[in-house]
Amino acid sequence: MKKNKKKGFTLIELMTVVIIVGILAAIAVPLYRSNVKRAMAAEGAALLGSVRTAERVYYAEHGKYTDDKTKLAVDTSGNKYFKDYTITLTGGGTGFVATTTGEGDAAGITVSIDQDGNLTYSGI
Repeated sequence: MKKNKKKGFTLIELMTVVIIVGILAAIAVPLYRSNVKRAMAAEGAALLGSVRTAERVYYAEHGKYTDDKTKLAVDTSGNKYFKDYTITLTGGGTGFVATTTGEGDAAGITVSIDQDGNLTYSGI
């Protein structure tokens, strides 16, 4: 007589796998979201890099920085998350800090740069 061997998984084995997958998901999802926010912030850093370059050109021509964005003519039309920026002059025009804040999915992310190229991120 031949014994029938049942093939398959027990409920305990299936529950163990579900618990392990749940733990891995709980770890992976926050890491993924953090990386997505960093990628979004890269657009803001690129925008402010263009602002810094325009400010340096303006400084070379006029001997001081400006807070008038129309004089810099930085194009933000291709940006998805960071479409506007502000400039604050320091030291009577011998320095500046440019800041941009994200919109849409990047809301809450702020990126700043100074005349020396020091980038500061918040909200990521």
